Amino acid sequence: MYKPIEVDKQNLTIMGIKFSSIEALDSAANAIGSNMFEGFEPTPALIKLYRDYTSGSIKEYQLVERLRAAL
Repeated sequence: MYKPIEVDKQNLTIMGIKFSSIEALDSAANAIGSNMFEGFEPTPALIKLYRDYTSGSIKEYQLVERLRAAL
């Protein structure tokens, strides 16, 4: 079942995770929302991981390592 998440455009946060710009926030919110309709249940940790990967702060192998550790 779809549950709304907290998106604060004024403070550029999703579930308390800060984004660098309104464009990055909107892109993440759209991607996360789309996946939620498929059953994805976001957490602040997963949103932070998504933000870090899409901003280039972490590489693909780091993303995979962190996702494996979270499972």
